[in-house]
Amino acid sequence: MSTKRITIPVSSTIGKVTAAYDVPANATCLLTLAHGAGAGMDHSFMVSLAEALSAANIGTMRFNFPFTENKKGRPDTPAVAQQTIEAAINKARDLFPDLPLLAAGKSFGGRMSSQYLSTHPEAAVKGIVFYGFPLHPAGKPSIDRAEHLKAVKVPMLFLQGTKDTLAQWDLISAVCDSLKKAKLVKLEGADHSFKAGKQDTMSLLVKATSEWTGKLLKK
Repeated sequence: MSTKRITIPVSSTIGKVTAAYDVPANATCLLTLAHGAGAGMDHSFMVSLAEALSAANIGTMRFNFPFTENKKGRPDTPAVAQQTIEAAINKARDLFPDLPLLAAGKSFGGRMSSQYLSTHPEAAVKGIVFYGFPLHPAGKPSIDRAEHLKAVKVPMLFLQGTKDTLAQWDLISAVCDSLKKAKLVKLEGADHSFKAGKQDTMSLLVKATSEWTGKLLKK
């Protein structure tokens, strides 16, 4: 994988964050790939996902949130996280203006990306991919975190494990059924980290992403 590391200026108060992009020569599209609350852009899951997507001709731009960049334990406020997502989207568009651009994220990163898109319908993205949407805290089933999704104007792909403690299956299924532009893909037996025994969930994630983006970009 020919990964190039760069820095992305977010704002004068927030500063800069590290990013890394891998865009194969025959890329069909580019995903901004935001990490979760518990690990940064260089976590093994994020790197493996970027590599596997690249092999499927899908480019990615991973980036850190400021709390990761500055080695702080607590995730950024939504305002700071969304400003960082906006900066990553703008950088990706500037570097690769000819590639269709989509937003994507693992857990917290996906939720912050959709919150950003819910209030910025003008953003130059064609869709969003959730690698495990964190619908509620563990042990506290609720759908409050999904309320903003009604305002997202672009198609949404939800990749969810049936044993995800942050998204009770019947609840995430009902949420997706209520959204006209949502597609839900079930990973049987997978938890929030997409671990499911000896099952190769990474290949399932990439296959679903590739098929969905392929259909989306043909429209």
